[in-house]
Amino acid sequence: MSLAPEARPFILICLAMVVVAALAGGVSWAVPAAILLLFVLYFFRDPHRVPPEGEGLIISPADGRVVEIKEVDDAAFPGGRARRVSIFLSIFDVHVNRAPVACAVSKIRYSRGRFRAAFHGKASDENERNRMDLSTSYGPLAVTQIAGAIARRIVCDLEVGDQIQVGDRMGLIRFGSRVDLFLPLAAELRVKKGQKVRTSLTIMAFMVAPDAEGSHGA
Repeated sequence: MSLAPEARPFILICLAMVVVAALAGGVSWAVPAAILLLFVLYFFRDPHRVPPEGEGLIISPADGRVVEIKEVDDAAFPGGRARRVSIFLSIFDVHVNRAPVACAVSKIRYSRGRFRAAFHGKASDENERNRMDLSTSYGPLAVTQIAGAIARRIVCDLEVGDQIQVGDRMGLIRFGSRVDLFLPLAAELRVKKGQKVRTSLTIMAFMVAPDAEGSHGA
């Protein structure tokens, strides 16, 4: 299994701690540092996954558990309303975020804020976060990376104008966090609150391209 590149400085620090502790006090002193090293390796794991294929499928951008599904005001979506699906990532989940669909990055907006526990309902609006608006053939989507009480570092790999495919890396959030997926109200939701989801594997929703919908209606 591969590791996210953000793991490198933490691995080096942990290795140095293991060596120093072993030299200072022997193997027993090095055990805590070795455990910390194993946790870092586990946390920054970046497994290879093959997204399911199919027209109109919106795939999960994050590992975790769905903690909230809510209609919200959002000017980027038709009618000024969107459905927000919030995914809570514990420290045991994979923290690499990946594209839910083939798309173009139309806007990126970083907002400073608080560091509430990421499972808290107000985290979506009050915590430090990074929103990526996505343009797709099915309409607008958005993914927001949200820092939690422990997570203090949001990494975004994308720039405005980037063209990405489903499953491409979007970024990473360190040590417990939240990811919000914004969908048009017309999207057919395929998950429910409390469900465990996996990035690049779980189908979150199904959408129909506007031209296809019009043809069907005709």
